[in-house]
Amino acid sequence: MVQKLKKPPSAAKIDRGKIDAPVAPKRRGRPRAYEPDVALGKALDLFRNNGFAATSLDDLSAATGMNRPSLYGAFGDKRELFIKSYQRYRDNARTAMTDIFRSEAPLKQRLARIYAIALDIYTEGESPRGCFTVMTAASEAVADPIIRGMVLEGLVELDKAFATCFRVAKERGELPESADPATLAQLASATIHTIAIRARARVPRKELEEIVKGAIDVMVGSK
Repeated sequence: MVQKLKKPPSAAKIDRGKIDAPVAPKRRGRPRAYEPDVALGKALDLFRNNGFAATSLDDLSAATGMNRPSLYGAFGDKRELFIKSYQRYRDNARTAMTDIFRSEAPLKQRLARIYAIALDIYTEGESPRGCFTVMTAASEAVADPIIRGMVLEGLVELDKAFATCFRVAKERGELPESADPATLAQLASATIHTIAIRARARVPRKELEEIVKGAIDVMVGSK
């Protein structure tokens, strides 16, 4: 008696479960676990505290939470990250100062407010850090033409903003006819620079405010 062979199960039945099962999409690389904007702010804080030379890639990696390949991919090398950080600082400072420079308030009041905002920036945090532009001008700008250009641009921009303040004040009769807005602007900028350096040296804010008061009296008059 010949036994009938059983038909093998259909291939479709065997593989149906596999075919019908959803296929998980393949992941491409690791997901970005950081916010570039936040990371740049962390890098800026580190550069402001330590300067360019004393800030290592390991320091930047620890501060931003990014490994070296991620840092390079997001910002370029250390120099490029420094430049991007410096640009962020300038943008922030410009935003903080723009409204008061454009204010219609009397000159003396406007100058006092400008210097108060500057001191807020220079003395913020546990360790006063001064002005990033002034600190950078004394170091990286010497050898790096790109950074030097940015520093010069920042200095000229500040001079022009102060010159506009003094010119408008002169037109309003707040300054004598003999007043030279350009010269007064340079004195005003020089005051910014000196309080920035002294703030970095941890001169108490009260003393810095006295310097500002004396400078304003010289530029505008002590009336």
